[in-house]
Amino acid sequence: MSLNSPTSNPFVFVIGCQRSGTTMLQRMLDAHPSLAVAYDSLFIPRVIMDQPIGMDPPLTDELIARVNAHPRFKRLELPAESIEAARHGAQTYSQFVSGLYREYARLRDKPLAGEKSPGYCRHIPRLFALFPRVKFIHLIRDGREVALSIRDWGKGAAKLDMHGEEPIAVGALWWRRDIRLGRQNGQELGAEHYREVRYDALVDQPEKELRGITEFLGLPFQSQMLEYHKGKQRAKDGLSAKAAWLPPTKGLRNWRNDLSLRDQQVFEAIAGDELESLGFERLHSFIPNEAREVANRCQDWWLEAKVGSSSSV
Repeated sequence: MSLNSPTSNPFVFVIGCQRSGTTMLQRMLDAHPSLAVAYDSLFIPRVIMDQPIGMDPPLTDELIARVNAHPRFKRLELPAESIEAARHGAQTYSQFVSGLYREYARLRDKPLAGEKSPGYCRHIPRLFALFPRVKFIHLIRDGREVALSIRDWGKGAAKLDMHGEEPIAVGALWWRRDIRLGRQNGQELGAEHYREVRYDALVDQPEKELRGITEFLGLPFQSQMLEYHKGKQRAKDGLSAKAAWLPPTKGLRNWRNDLSLRDQQVFEAIAGDELESLGFERLHSFIPNEAREVANRCQDWWLEAKVGSSSSV
């Protein structure tokens, strides 16, 4: 692929369950001199959710207005002239979006641009239909660490009603859904378009993992990717690892210490099969009735509330 191809953007999507370390990976990739990676704009599938998957609607003034009105579109920080440039000559939605990411890259003096939006793991078929050359990098983290992080974060899944009562169970359901959809739909695309990366491996051996990722992307490895945090770290009490711009840091979450025995059992009752399929250690071969009852009640709520729908971002 030519780096100057007008249809090569968006070039990559970084996906994964929320709180899986996708911001760290986004910052690493964004430090590459040829690649600019936007942060959680989310708009691409959301503004055309009324369209069937596979449909690339004609570009209209109304559709452009919906893009501009999306609350996170402004995260691209595109001036009006860039939006107009993306619109020029575009006949379809995908061509317009390609133009937007072309402009995003151009404003950062780079040829390629992508997006980090964890929720896109639930929209792979729609995104790939729009952009059949795009690549997906799926960052996977132990779901028990993810559930802990969601609980402490207080956003996303933590906004759901049941989370206040059973936060780890809701985290397990959220993680299980994203893992299943992301892996199933991603693996169907084949190795040319989909790659899984483990959070622990990225933290433990960032250079090795980034070399593999850049090879997947067809880009040369650049040492700047390892130095994404330099000059940006902030030392202040109470800051999260993200806000503090920490380098890859081991031990930020420890589910063995921070999850009660009961919550470990509830998590495994809900998502133990996914843990096992990914090679994560499963500690509890026997789940007590109390934990199973909690898991069943939360799964019934999940189905009734239809949170498990792939259309939910």
